[in-house]
Amino acid sequence: MISSKPWRIIRPLMISYFLSALLLLGMTFLLYKFRLDESQINIGIYGTYIVSCLIGGFLIGKTMKTKRLFWGLLIGILYFSVLFLLSTLQEQTISSDHPHLLKILGICIGSSVVGSILS
Repeated sequence: MISSKPWRIIRPLMISYFLSALLLLGMTFLLYKFRLDESQINIGIYGTYIVSCLIGGFLIGKTMKTKRLFWGLLIGILYFSVLFLLSTLQEQTISSDHPHLLKILGICIGSSVVGSILS
């Protein structure tokens, strides 16, 4: 396996996105089967962010061994940045809902930092 530093950063990030895809797929099944309302869907989406970033932070902390807090912070920022970039490209406009964006950024950073500390 490649052990270069970029690969050690990309691997946990890719695992986080794969986990996000699986969790969102599970949520779509629950939405289809149980006709969930919007508040339940939002809780599920936030839960997806938390679990995915927590796992990403845990994996980067195990991989890097030193400065785990920094690497956890970086994974959270990268996870959010890719989500924001893809969302912006899809909508072809930048969201003006700044409090919502800051909440998601805080969730991503906080979860990944906690994951890196727990590693």
